[in-house]
Order: sequence, then C-alpha cells, then structure tokens
Amino acid sequence: MTAVVPSLTLVRRIKAAPDAVFAAWTQPEILALWWGPHHTTVAEAEIDAREGGRFRVLLTEDTGARHEVSGTYAEIVPQQRLVFSWAWSNAPERVSRVTVVFRVIAEGTEVTVTHDRFADEGTATRHRRGWTESLDRLVARFDAA
Repeated sequence: MTAVVPSLTLVRRIKAAPDAVFAAWTQPEILALWWGPHHTTVAEAEIDAREGGRFRVLLTEDTGARHEVSGTYAEIVPQQRLVFSWAWSNAPERVSRVTVVFRVIAEGTEVTVTHDRFADEGTATRHRRGWTESLDRLVARFDAA
C-alpha cells in the first residue's frame, strides 16, 4: 500500500489581471507587501524568477522570531504557472513543492496554490494556515487598489 503524502490546495479570486498577480509572486518588492501570515512581515525577499533560479524570503513575526524559507523554480510560465521547491532553513532536508496556477476569469485572476510533498499532516496543517492568511493578504492588496 502506498502512503498518502499530505498536500493542500487553496483557490482565490483576485480583482486584477494575471500579469499584475504574477508580478506579485515574482517581484520581491511586491511580494514583500503580502507574503506571510498576518502576524509577520517580510524582512528580506530575493527572487530570481527563472527556471533554475532561486528565491529566499525572511519573515519576522510580531514577537521578533525570524523564519527563512527558500527554494528553486522548476517551472515558470509567465502569467500562467509557477512551480518551486520549498524548504525552511531550520529543516532544509524537508523539501516540499508549491505549484501556483493563474487563470483568467471575468473578475480578474483565479489563483490556485497547491503545496504538496509534506513530511507529515501536521506540517500540511500549519502551511494551510500560513497560505490561507498569505492569500487573504494578497486578495486584500488588490481589493484596496
């Protein structure tokens, strides 16, 4: 019997064109405005948005705790799709994968985030909360524009 590897999928509709939403994921100065759970801010963001390029984001919690995540882009289709690895600096051996799909809809863009290959269900649950809050912040950023 094959073990089930935990994953999560979240979908959001954003009132902006795919190029603007894609830029929010691939330009560090825009990503810094929304990335991370509500109780965090982006202290540093580096993005080399090309296949084989890397990203690194350093988050700071309201408490002062710092968390760094990084990965490598496996696939980039502008305004359509991003696929990248994901590993926290405190557990670099636990590499998971994130796939982001951008789809044109009447109101703007539908974004589907699938994060898979988690080590365990607890990790998937924590990431679901983080991605939910991050995507809420991304939607709010464009709603406020």
